[in-house]
Amino acid sequence: MCRSLVDKVARRRELPGAVEPGLLVLFEDWLEELEAEAASLVARGEANDAGDLARTLGISPAGADFLLARLRQEGGG
Repeated sequence: MCRSLVDKVARRRELPGAVEPGLLVLFEDWLEELEAEAASLVARGEANDAGDLARTLGISPAGADFLLARLRQEGGG
């Protein structure tokens, strides 16, 4: 939980000041939902690689790679 909060703060600092705060909150919520769904799919064995994850979630392969890297970083993948 604490790590997630620290990651959020770090990501927020990386984004330019031109991003509307309301939009940033929506993006962060969406990303958290994707991360949770990706973790669940991997844990259940329903997504064995980035291609599976991309097709299942309807995201790009690069997006799936990003999510898998985050899961590995957090020890969940």
